Amino acid sequence: MEKIKVLIADDHQIFRAGLLVLLREIPDVEIIGEASNGAEALTMIEYNMPHVILMDIKMPKMNGIETTKEVKLRYPEIKVLALSMHDEEEYLDAMLFAGAKGFLLKKVELDELDRAIHSVANGKNYFSEELVAILLNKVVLPNDNMQGEPLELSKREKEVLEHICQGLTNTEIGEKLFLSPRTIETHRANLLEKTQSKNTVSLVLFAIKHKLVKV
Repeated sequence: MEKIKVLIADDHQIFRAGLLVLLREIPDVEIIGEASNGAEALTMIEYNMPHVILMDIKMPKMNGIETTKEVKLRYPEIKVLALSMHDEEEYLDAMLFAGAKGFLLKKVELDELDRAIHSVANGKNYFSEELVAILLNKVVLPNDNMQGEPLELSKREKEVLEHICQGLTNTEIGEKLFLSPRTIETHRANLLEKTQSKNTVSLVLFAIKHKLVKV
């Protein structure tokens, strides 16, 4: 069985060391390298193509958002998992929009790290349950205070919403549904308006909270 090649991109050496210890406990994971910033990560990819990158959001020289955009542009098959602290929820939307397949808290433990890597390697999304719970508690969703008729979504909007929650980009969703990226962008905009969500993370949280999707 082919091993899952993983690259770590994080500027904190102590954190990288701890992550390496956990990764070595996962039998079918091969660690191909560690980078202290996005520029280093892109250079490493040229020599050894990873399946999954564990990507810190805040890094010097080239941050996780910029690096994820570049990775998805050059190597769309590579999956990115964002590594987040408790107070970085404002960056998660940008990471998802850049193409990340999900996010993990930096205090992740072995079992969850294992699940997350295998999920994104198999084309699925992974959102840390603990981080989702924190966000749901901290963030007041605009729709929570909505008045009037219950939310009604068309069949197509439900399909698009499900794919958004899987971490797919507009182009990827369009390919699956045989629609143009522009059409998907229109559906995304309609979903944001109907749910009164300000960004993708708010939309995903809304879908999870109201059990519109399974993640």
